[in-house]
Amino acid sequence: MANVTITDNNRKYLSLLAEKYPSPRAVTREIININAILNLPKGTEHFMSDLHGEFEAFCHILNNCSGVIREKVQQLYGGVLSEDDIAELCTLIYYPADKLHRLRKTRELTDAWYRATLEHMLEIARMLSSKYTRSKVRKAMPPDYAYIIDELLHAQKDEDDNQIHYHNCILDAVIGLNADDFVLSLAALIKRLAVDRLHIVGDIFDRGDAADKILDLLLHHHDTDVEWGNHDILWMGAAAGSEVCMAAVVRNCLHYNALRTLESGYGISLRALTLFAERLYPNRDPMQAALAAVTVLRFKLEGQLIRRNPDFDMDDRLLLDKIDFDSHTVTIGGVAYPLNETEFPTIDPADPYALTDDERAVTEDLRAAFTQSPKLQQHIRFLYDNGGMYRVYNGNLLYHGCVPLDENGDFREVRLFGKTYRGKALFDMADETARNAFFRRRKVQQELDFMWYLCCGECSPLNGRKTKGFENAYIDDPAARHEAKNPYYRHYYDKAVCERILAEFGLRSPLSHIVNGHTPVQTVKGELPIRAGGKLLVIDGGFCKNYHAKTGIAGYTLIFNSHGLRLKAHRPFRSVAAAVRDNLDIHSSSEIVETEQRRVMVYATDDGEQLLAELADLAQLLDMYRTGQLLPNA
Repeated sequence: MANVTITDNNRKYLSLLAEKYPSPRAVTREIININAILNLPKGTEHFMSDLHGEFEAFCHILNNCSGVIREKVQQLYGGVLSEDDIAELCTLIYYPADKLHRLRKTRELTDAWYRATLEHMLEIARMLSSKYTRSKVRKAMPPDYAYIIDELLHAQKDEDDNQIHYHNCILDAVIGLNADDFVLSLAALIKRLAVDRLHIVGDIFDRGDAADKILDLLLHHHDTDVEWGNHDILWMGAAAGSEVCMAAVVRNCLHYNALRTLESGYGISLRALTLFAERLYPNRDPMQAALAAVTVLRFKLEGQLIRRNPDFDMDDRLLLDKIDFDSHTVTIGGVAYPLNETEFPTIDPADPYALTDDERAVTEDLRAAFTQSPKLQQHIRFLYDNGGMYRVYNGNLLYHGCVPLDENGDFREVRLFGKTYRGKALFDMADETARNAFFRRRKVQQELDFMWYLCCGECSPLNGRKTKGFENAYIDDPAARHEAKNPYYRHYYDKAVCERILAEFGLRSPLSHIVNGHTPVQTVKGELPIRAGGKLLVIDGGFCKNYHAKTGIAGYTLIFNSHGLRLKAHRPFRSVAAAVRDNLDIHSSSEIVETEQRRVMVYATDDGEQLLAELADLAQLLDMYRTGQLLPNA
C-alpha cells in the first residue's frame, strides 16, 4: 500500500481510531471486511406513502414486503409445493402467531409438519441472507435463537453427512421443546432480511382510525425514515401546542369517525368539548354537536392566526366575517353561497373571531391533553428523530408534497418571516422551524403558527394547493370547494423540470428519481404513477378506504433493490382475520420502472460512500503503524 499523506488535522482522530484498531493486523482485518461488504448487492428499500391510519392494510404490506416474500417463496417452491401450500407458508411468515393458533384448532400440528415447515423457512431465510455478511445476518436474528439459527443456516453437506446429522439433531431438539417460538423467530428474520430499509413518504395520520398502531410498529422497525406529510405536521403541531392544529385534529377525527386513535390510542378525552357542545346544540347527536362546535372553534383560531401572520398571505381564508347570519349565506369573490349550517351560537357578528369563555376553556383543556399525552409525545418525537421535510437517499429524492413552482415552472419565491425562500432553501427553513416549534422549551407563537401554514398554506411544500377548509365544511356548491393546485402538479410531467428539481437537491445522476406522495393516482381515469419519463414516481395510490372508489386501487408502493426499481399496485385488503383464515394475500401487480444494467452493489450507495471514507481513514492509520508514527497497542 502506498504511503498516504497525513495532516495534523486528522492525526488526533487517527489516534482515537487506533483505540478501536490497536494493531496493523486489526486494521488489515477491517479493511478486508469493508471491501467484502462493498462488493455485496445493495439491500432492498421499500417505499410507502399516505397510510392514513389504515393499520391492517399497512401491516399486511409491511409483512409481505409488497410481495417480495411471496416472490421468493414462489421462486424456491413453485412447482414443488402446491399453490395452497405456498399460500399457507406465506401467511405463516406474515402472521406466525395467528396462523399457528388457527392451525392448532383446525388440524394436528405433527412433528413432520414442523420439520417440513422449518426446513422451508430456513431455506427462504438462507436465500434472503445471501446478499448480507454473516455478521449482519447474525445481528438481525432474534437474540434468543441467534446461535441456533446461525448454525442451521450455514450447515453444509460433507463427505460423511456429519453436518446434516448435526442439523437434524438441532431440529429434533427444537421441535421437541418449543417449535412455535422458533417459527416466530424465523418469520421475524425472514421479514427483516427481505427489506433493508423502509421509507414512509408522508401522511401516517388522519382518516383511518389506527395511526397510533402504525407508529407502534414503526418504533420497533429496524430501519425507518419518514418524510413528513401535511397530515403528520398537523398532529406534530398539535403535540407542540398549536391551538388551531389541535382543533383541526379533533375535527378530522370526528369527521372521519376516527376517535379511537384520539381517545384509546392517545388518551385524549373530548369530554369537555362534548359537554360544551351538548349545551350549544341540545337537539343534535353528541358527536355531531361536538363536530359543529369544534369546526367553528377551528375557524376562529385560524382567523386569529392569519391576522397575526400577514406573511402567510391567507387573508382570503378570513370568511367568518363574510357570513350574512340573516340570509345564511357567505360572500366569497363577490358570490353569495348558501350555507349548509344555520346555527352559529358562539359567533359574535361584531367580532366573529373572538373566543367565548367556554371556547377558551375547551381550548385550554385540549392543549393540556395533547401536550401531556405520553404516547403522542413519544410518537411525535419519533417523527422528528427519524423524519424530515425531505430525504436524499441512494440517489433518490423523497418528499411528500411538492416543490412550489411558478407558472413558468421555475422555483416560486415564497416570502416568510421577512425573508425570501425558494427550492431547497424553503424546505430547509421549514424543517428547522418545525423542529423549533416542538423542541423549544419556551414556545414561540410564530413557529407554532407556522405548523398550521405547513399543513394548509398555499405555498407550503407539504400542501401545494389553495385549501378550502371553510367551503368544504359549510358550502355544498362544488364550484366554491374547488382547490386550485400549485403549477408543480402540471410541470412535474416535464422531465426537464424534474431534473432541475433533482439538481436543486444535489442530484445530477441520470439514475436519480423523485419519489412523491400526497396526490392519489386516479387509475380509474387512466392516470399513471410514472411521470416525466420515469424521473418522478407518485406512490400515493390510496391506502385509505375512502379513496378506493376514486383511485380504483388500494395503494402504490415502490421496491428498489440491486436489480432496479419496481412499482407495485395493490388491490384492496379485506382483513387480517381473512388473511389468516383463508391465506388471502393482497393481490399486487408489478411494473418495472427501471432495470439496472449492472447490479447495484453496496459501494454505489450512501452506506458505501461512508464505508469508502472509513477505508481511507483505515489506510492512513495503517500507514502510521507501518511508518512508525504510531505504535501498536496489541
